[in-house]
Amino acid sequence: MNITILTYGSRGDVQPFLPLSLGLMVRGHSVKLAAPSRFKTLVEGYGIQFVPLAGEPEELSRQMNNAGFNPVAMIRDFMQHAIEIGADVIRQVEEASKDADLIIHTFAHAVGAHTLAREMHIPDIHIQTFPMFTPTGDYPNVTLPDFKLRILNRFTHLISQKIAWWISVFGYEQVCRRGGLARRKLYFPFDKDPLRPPTPILCAWSPSILPPSKEWPSQVHVTGYYFFDTDHTYQPPAELQNFLDAGESPICVSFGSMVNRDVERIDKVVRDALAQTNNRGIILSGWSTMKNNAFDNLLYLDAVPHDWLLPRCKMIIHHGGAGTTSAGLRAGIPNVVVPFTADQPFWGRRVRAVGAGPKPILVKKLSVVNLMHAIAEAGDHVVRKSAQDIGQRIGSEDGVMQAVKLIESHTPLLRNFKV
Repeated sequence: MNITILTYGSRGDVQPFLPLSLGLMVRGHSVKLAAPSRFKTLVEGYGIQFVPLAGEPEELSRQMNNAGFNPVAMIRDFMQHAIEIGADVIRQVEEASKDADLIIHTFAHAVGAHTLAREMHIPDIHIQTFPMFTPTGDYPNVTLPDFKLRILNRFTHLISQKIAWWISVFGYEQVCRRGGLARRKLYFPFDKDPLRPPTPILCAWSPSILPPSKEWPSQVHVTGYYFFDTDHTYQPPAELQNFLDAGESPICVSFGSMVNRDVERIDKVVRDALAQTNNRGIILSGWSTMKNNAFDNLLYLDAVPHDWLLPRCKMIIHHGGAGTTSAGLRAGIPNVVVPFTADQPFWGRRVRAVGAGPKPILVKKLSVVNLMHAIAEAGDHVVRKSAQDIGQRIGSEDGVMQAVKLIESHTPLLRNFKV
């Protein structure tokens, strides 16, 4: 098959689709991966055909961080970004998909990609790294706290689906008006339709962290995370290897793609908490400006492969993004989650629920004292043992192969429906 994969966002929104693409290519499929243009070198480095999409996800990250946990502000900023780049992205997506036999899409592309697939009379499959279009009473929408009542939790999912649809319709109208595009009828991928079954959903997380809900329909599957095999040929820079060799295992601090205006305060809190607890630290700055001078017990680096570094660390402090959470859990070390925005508090609560870390600390409430307490709790024997057990379970899963098999089995069935 010719398969087009459409994703958008930060590194964590692109990374899972690299091993998935390779898994599909090994099975003889041709894959195009469309993502923001800044990821061109990353994607093509794995021999995957890349289609660049307009827009700068770092700016979107900055806006989302400024919005914090205000859902209205998050929706507003996401819509503003989407409308600004929408016409270009629509054209680029159509070009990327023109010879496709199957379109695979993520959250940001769900309505547009499904509509395009219907117009082309080809199947589509949705892959999500956080539960969004899968209503259940087990937990609420990922941007909201747990209401403890199943009926209320389920309601948050249903209303969020409606909001996603309304935003798509309104945003598309704006994009067409600004970009001079012809209007088209939009379709929601997960509606009941006598002419076409709901789009299958593959949930790219481990069932050990978030098991499938008994309320979900048969087209929803939890596959496991999409990881590369550990690269045993990786050679760390000399300063990193020397730092690791110079003392006990450090704590890794990684806030990934978070671009926060309060970064200097966050950096100072982290440094002081590490010093007060007598811990060494490796701070991965990512997209932030947490780039300080190295100290005896601290090392600042832009990035290091998580699968190589984290097993050499005693724990990880991170923002709770889906990708970093999966890497921290896979490494079998305790996770201290400091959520900044969006779905991050949800994953922080899941980390605590499975016993792999303490209660998450919202970034606006982060202090030296509560971070010290979290580090102490994460270092407890019970938490370390739970994290090790989780890591072993995740290590035994093969999410890529599970996803590939489901993609191959669903596609022939969906081809029977021509609209």
